[in-house]
Amino acid sequence: MKALGISGSPRSGGNCEFLTQHTLKALAEEGIETEFISLAGLSIGHCTGCYACKNEHRCIIEDDLAPIYEKMLAADGIILATPVYFSSASSLMKAFMDRTGMIARYGGNPFKGKAGGPLVVGRRGGQNFTLAQMNYWFHLLQFYMTGASYWNIAFALGKGEVAQDKEGMDTAWSFGKNLAGLIKAVHE
Repeated sequence: MKALGISGSPRSGGNCEFLTQHTLKALAEEGIETEFISLAGLSIGHCTGCYACKNEHRCIIEDDLAPIYEKMLAADGIILATPVYFSSASSLMKAFMDRTGMIARYGGNPFKGKAGGPLVVGRRGGQNFTLAQMNYWFHLLQFYMTGASYWNIAFALGKGEVAQDKEGMDTAWSFGKNLAGLIKAVHE
């Protein structure tokens, strides 16, 4: 059983990455194999609405998306994490969600029945809007989702500040533990 954590922050080594890695540790503690992917520095273009995926069952845009999508298909659980940019997911995460969502919808919905959920990090506000935006992606693709001890959000601005948000860190840990349980339950 494997979980994949994907950070949609355009900055490497920041709060989003830290929170995702923290959550993956909770899964690993429960015996789930984990892998972390940062989208920072990768070429992930925007969906052009060409609908080639409807016939090809893949995206025809040549960039770094295809190998990540293959890892998503192989995973039992998927975490998508994003910083809040203007009360929304980062443009990098949004492009990633748009493209993977379209491929999945026209490719027989291969994520149906997988476990997953979002993580959101922001400075002051917009986390709830962003969390809802990401939840829609998981719901539309028919993932099984689990709760946590609170909303899967954390507060931070400067690099590493997320570690100071005890409630956010505890919530991410709870989410990881619950996601591990859900992955195991799906496999029973």
